[in-house]
Amino acid sequence: MSQNESNVDSINDAQLAKKLSFAKWSTRVAFFIAGFSLSCWAPLVPYAQQRIHADSAMLGSILLCLGLGAVVGMPTAGGLAGKVGSKKIILAGACGLFIALPLLAMVSTPIALGLTLLLFGASIGATDVAANIHGTEVQNAAGRPMMSGFHGFYSIGGLAGASFVTLLIASGLDIKIAAGAAALVVLISISLAASGFFTNRSTEDHPLFVVPKGKVIGIGVLAMIIFLAEGAMLDWGAIFLIQVKNVAAGVAGTGYVVFAIAMALSRFIGDRVVTIMGEKSMLLSGVVLTAIGIYLATVFNTYEWVLAAMAVAGFAAGNVVPVLFSLAGRQKSMPATLAISAASILGYLGVLLGPALIGYAAHFIGLTNAFISLSVVVLLSASIVTVVMSKTEDN
Repeated sequence: MSQNESNVDSINDAQLAKKLSFAKWSTRVAFFIAGFSLSCWAPLVPYAQQRIHADSAMLGSILLCLGLGAVVGMPTAGGLAGKVGSKKIILAGACGLFIALPLLAMVSTPIALGLTLLLFGASIGATDVAANIHGTEVQNAAGRPMMSGFHGFYSIGGLAGASFVTLLIASGLDIKIAAGAAALVVLISISLAASGFFTNRSTEDHPLFVVPKGKVIGIGVLAMIIFLAEGAMLDWGAIFLIQVKNVAAGVAGTGYVVFAIAMALSRFIGDRVVTIMGEKSMLLSGVVLTAIGIYLATVFNTYEWVLAAMAVAGFAAGNVVPVLFSLAGRQKSMPATLAISAASILGYLGVLLGPALIGYAAHFIGLTNAFISLSVVVLLSASIVTVVMSKTEDN
């Protein structure tokens, strides 16, 4: 090889490394935006309920629009990402979030709130799926595990969004200004990241949605169960601490905070752990320890030990979903973009159904037994890991 050829190769390698570095940064921002935007909505809910004069039943029905929007946005994003590339989907999703966030603090009728939540849910769903698709592309280009770290930024975004809006409202700012500031964070973030995204798109003609098949079914079901556990902790963790563990209402929210922080921490070391342990061992240990953590939370009586059990559950669950999305991106039974969107939809069903199922179970068998039942379901789902990991890339 001549000296000139060597210099050209070095330049090309440097350019590829720089492009990959920018792509990694942009992917992290996309995940951050999805987590940040969704959590910004939580502090706005009581104000929305007051504006539209809704009772709990009406509000619950309207809140379903967020989930419905996500269920529409996810498969649409998966199909379109193969046609136009994930970059355009992420940009469109971020624009939808920029529009929806201020409206969530302004609309004053049930219909207007429902329509806004449809836009918000569709934008969240599209951004989430496209970020996962782009993340698998970046991971494949890098040749090493990276999805856990990407999902860690979703967790950081979730903690930052709820804290940011809550702090602004607590400082005396009008909720419209708080929501507008959150929208501005989204706009600035996506503007900074836009140039770093890959522009890959498939040359094949894929439908917008296909029925999950092969290993994707197992991947989606396992994601649904883990999301179910996460949703249960989010919506029922504080009530569990108050009603079962006799914790003061003022500190009951610490349960989910500990769970979420442990999940975020686990994701930032997850890629290294996956490299050491392997994906199958990570999935098995993650699922089993999540079940054990939930069960121990029902057994322990001391507040500190209950929090420790919730931290174990969060730390263990943190890396299960990133590994599952990596597997969805590599299997061969479906196009990767459609497989990731299908797995996302099944997973999101866990978020939607989990709190309701826990509520129904608590009504009939009590909240403690409902959490014990949840731990049993999570433990039994470990049997799916073997199915998912058997020749994933060939089926």
